[in-house]
Amino acid sequence: MPDMNTPLALYIHWPFCVSKCPYCDFNSHVRDGVDIDLWREALLADMAYEADITSGRTLSSLFFGGGTPSLMPPALVEGLISAAARHWSFAPDIEITLEANPNSVEVERFADLASAGVNRVSIGVQSFEPEPLRFLGRAHDRDEATRAIHVAQEHFGRVNFDLIYALPGQSVEEWDRQLTHGLSFGTGHLSLYQLTIEPGTRFETLVRQGQFTPAEPDHAADLYERTQLRMAAAGLPAYETSNHARPGEESRHNLTYWRYGDYVGIGPGAHGRRGDASGISCATQRHRKPENWLDAVNRNGHGLQSESPLAPEERAREALMMGLRLAEGVDLRTLEKRISRPAAAMVDLEAIDRLALHDLVTRDAGQLRITAQGALLLDAILGEIVL
Repeated sequence: MPDMNTPLALYIHWPFCVSKCPYCDFNSHVRDGVDIDLWREALLADMAYEADITSGRTLSSLFFGGGTPSLMPPALVEGLISAAARHWSFAPDIEITLEANPNSVEVERFADLASAGVNRVSIGVQSFEPEPLRFLGRAHDRDEATRAIHVAQEHFGRVNFDLIYALPGQSVEEWDRQLTHGLSFGTGHLSLYQLTIEPGTRFETLVRQGQFTPAEPDHAADLYERTQLRMAAAGLPAYETSNHARPGEESRHNLTYWRYGDYVGIGPGAHGRRGDASGISCATQRHRKPENWLDAVNRNGHGLQSESPLAPEERAREALMMGLRLAEGVDLRTLEKRISRPAAAMVDLEAIDRLALHDLVTRDAGQLRITAQGALLLDAILGEIVL
């Protein structure tokens, strides 16, 4: 049964982009103009629906994500934060994050967004070099990225930015220089992602057409290992496969996901995982297309497309697939109590023992972890041990 005393996270999805994004597998969310009043009322209604179900919970984090949320009018951001404070009690140290791109239009809003209540920003830098930025389809340059980080540090208590490695032709030395520059800003959190080729993306098309060859696994492993060494030496060890932070500066919102806590998602395409007082745990999915989401809110008072109860075996699998990405791993004893399933029904204990002999996993007093060596084979290991 879900513990209704545990903190809750809120995700608000803003679907509008300034221009077409190479990472989106659909671009119908690109708009020249947005009726802000219409969207404010719809988001408030969607939020109220979730608040009725999760009343009495404490909100530990609020995250504005999606298309280009840093172009939301600061008054709208402030209004949504205020509404959330009316629906739920706020944790004393609530984390309120907003995603941003490092262009001048968005950076000029940082001061107003901070005044609206945002206290953490996550900036999509991805690279400081011109050729990788062109390959990634990014419109900013090194100077804009540098200015965005500096301005963010002036206005927000916590700043994160991301970088991508295993780019075409990228050597270990080139990536090392990127890390050196990234660390020079002194932020307490960095997200460092290996380029992956997802189905339906522009990158998959480039690979299929022979215009781009993904990094060889051994080379990608070298880049990953250099990343771990550099970040640990700088005092920002990996607390999750791709996320590094000084102790205490981990993303509280994302930790809710990885620790399989409850979170509600509102806005087009938003997902959620939540339990209610009756003991039912369910997965929620909002209508993805903005027009369909708006129609649903007008018709039903919420934007839900589906609200599906989660069977214990589904919950166990999701909790393990997420939690084993964390350096802390998963406490199987705690998971047994939460989901009312024995460990032997959730993981392959023989496979764990076999992998432990090769120093790929550890199981100590019920705490299951993927080792540093095993992290290079994370997906394969998860497939071996999670039932």
